Amino acid sequence: MKVSEAIATRKTVRAFLSDPVPAETIKDILVRAARAPSGGNLQPWRVYMLMGAARDELVRRVRAKRAEAPMGDMPEYHIYPPELTEPYRTRRYRVGEMMYATMGIPREDKATRLKFFAGNWEFFGAPVGLIFTIDRQMQQGQWADLGMFLQSIMLLAREHGLHTCPQEAWAPFHKVIREYLSVPQNEMIFCGMGIGHADERAPVNSLESERAPFEEFVTLREHA
Repeated sequence: MKVSEAIATRKTVRAFLSDPVPAETIKDILVRAARAPSGGNLQPWRVYMLMGAARDELVRRVRAKRAEAPMGDMPEYHIYPPELTEPYRTRRYRVGEMMYATMGIPREDKATRLKFFAGNWEFFGAPVGLIFTIDRQMQQGQWADLGMFLQSIMLLAREHGLHTCPQEAWAPFHKVIREYLSVPQNEMIFCGMGIGHADERAPVNSLESERAPFEEFVTLREHA
């Protein structure tokens, strides 16, 4: 598969088949993704790979936590800026409305929307769950490095015929994750990711998020 094809076919999948994925396949993806660039070769990422009963136990523990705190605790970082401005605010709203429209869930049906959103904490059914952390001493440059590592994983997954769902929704449950996985205090829990085979029959997986046109995000200069 060409890189361009992997990029074009990568999408955030929110409905997976239960078909198992070999551990060796995930290991291969992670080892290759570790070639992602990082300033000073710091490689600031850590990954906790969950399959089978281990994955199910994290899901169970988060479900139990949600009984008392449905949306978890305050994340250790701002997932979005507190005062999100335009055009970003509209983009975020727009993709959410597009997603729920694929399933025919109207805006006023908040209960059904929340029920679907809760699927995040089950990796949307993916048989493999990854939890990513970064050392607390790291700064903006290293967070960018972590992003490149995540992207590398998602593109390599496509080479194996797999799909992914990067999920910052796990961040509010950092206390549960930390306790279960014995994550050291110096590591900040950033996000999770589901990996598996997409359920192409699920309407939500038909979503194709919009992208700004070239002229909107590129400033071209040809002359001094």
